[in-house]
Amino acid sequence: MISRRTALRLGAAGLIGAGGGLALTSGMRMLRLSAADDLYLGGLAAPEGQLNVFHLGHSLVGRDMPAMLAQMAGAGHDYASQLGWGTPLRAHWYPDVAVNGFETENAHPKFRPAREALEEGGFDAVVLTEMVELTDAIKYHDSPEYLANWATLARRARPDARLYLYETWHNTDDPAGWLARMDTDFDALWLNRLALPAAVQSGAPIHIIPGGQVLAAVVRAAEGQGGIGNLTSRDALLARTPEGAVDTIHLGDLGAYLIALTHYATLYHRSPVGLPLALQRADGTAADAPDAAAGALMQEIVWDVVRATPYSGVPR
Repeated sequence: MISRRTALRLGAAGLIGAGGGLALTSGMRMLRLSAADDLYLGGLAAPEGQLNVFHLGHSLVGRDMPAMLAQMAGAGHDYASQLGWGTPLRAHWYPDVAVNGFETENAHPKFRPAREALEEGGFDAVVLTEMVELTDAIKYHDSPEYLANWATLARRARPDARLYLYETWHNTDDPAGWLARMDTDFDALWLNRLALPAAVQSGAPIHIIPGGQVLAAVVRAAEGQGGIGNLTSRDALLARTPEGAVDTIHLGDLGAYLIALTHYATLYHRSPVGLPLALQRADGTAADAPDAAAGALMQEIVWDVVRATPYSGVPR
């Protein structure tokens, strides 16, 4: 049996009545997206206090970005993480599956085994991300299913836990174009193939931290003006290899600062404008900081993008 509301949607999508079979695929997609929209009705209230956040992912999370986020949020914010190298959510799910880089990435005081940490229910927010190449993750590693699994696990122990999918990016030398992919992948992959299907499967909203969207907006603004302050180009946001070449995907200090701003704005529903520029890395050393011009640009764009991003949970 189906509800009257569902029947109306099915009819509107062309799935019942004459000729309905011809619209099956597009109609089911419409129905799924409509069901997902229902989960997000009413929005997400700003948190009342500081958050305890769990980060699950890989090197595009890293150690420094969560440490910078904690400094931005101030006393009372705490966090833990489980990371790997290019790790899909599926690999994190199974304790007996080897995670590449596990010992290296988790050799720090903020590591906690993910399943144990979430089952204890001590985290107000859980931020998950998927490996890239994202199309491969979806095709070969059942990304929506395992995103839903992690969401369900977290909310079983903590029904009010806030769940987030952190949107990342692909290599800057991607043949399809780095900026072009962030333009097209957000709706096509991050939302419609990953976050929204997982939200429907888990029965609760999974909000978006738009890391890739912020990177794209900041790069376009800086490069469009020939550089702003010490943000001279996209390369200024990226790390360097041991040989001194530009790493085409991993972030340096300026990039980690920018993504920490994005997490701050999304998690706390607060403008990051005016936050300190000089922060420390996770090991306590001073990070390279954006200068005043670059920092102001980053902070303003982050707030604009987060509020404009569908399903971020932050009102426009």
